[in-house]
Amino acid sequence: MNALIIDDERLARKELINLLEEHKEVQVVGEAANADEAIELIDKLKPNLLFLDIQMPGKTGFELLEMLDTVPAVVFTTAYDEYALKAFEVNALDYLLKPIQPERLSECVAKLTKVESEVSDVSGEEKKLQLTDRVFVKDGDRCWFVSLSNIRLFESDGNYIKVYFETFKPMIHKSLNALDEKLDPRSFFRASRKHIINLSWLESIEPWFNGGLMVKLKGGEKVEVSRRQAARFKEMMSL
Repeated sequence: MNALIIDDERLARKELINLLEEHKEVQVVGEAANADEAIELIDKLKPNLLFLDIQMPGKTGFELLEMLDTVPAVVFTTAYDEYALKAFEVNALDYLLKPIQPERLSECVAKLTKVESEVSDVSGEEKKLQLTDRVFVKDGDRCWFVSLSNIRLFESDGNYIKVYFETFKPMIHKSLNALDEKLDPRSFFRASRKHIINLSWLESIEPWFNGGLMVKLKGGEKVEVSRRQAARFKEMMSL
């Protein structure tokens, strides 16, 4: 596993690097002191694991994750107990309380090794986002790591996108056009100016007005496929 360490404290980064020397399963490929540095290194080094401090000057660890199109595995490192629970609420792989104890790090690495095959690998050339990729969604104080396979619908709402998964519909500050360019077209379809649907969540399709189509998703939502997109949709679905 290629890891990037992100922490504003130089001594904390050095300490973790030294501790990880005992664990050959994890290769530290770089370190960053803040979110902006981290973004550049993530783009350059393509790590599949982040050791991420939560509280940093400028952008927090959560704000950094919001900036990523897809997120690798994340282990939060924090000196604050209050953030440990929040880390679990966003389904982080693990969290390490500072000062990091060697025994606790060993437990963490053992967990990393166990789930390594499930870790989203972002190495290599830039690719379209697959159903197996995860995205980070933050809405107010609530945060989630969500597999794209669980997101059934993206809906444009002004300068935001409403993300439909499970019983949640949080809003993210992104452009639907920009998102559409990044999603794998074999799995996601731009039904209209306002909607992108996950094709694996389709339940039924029926003719609609003016040559359009109406699709129903397994979550219960009904989405109109515009006349302009209906022909391409029929071709994709071999209708």
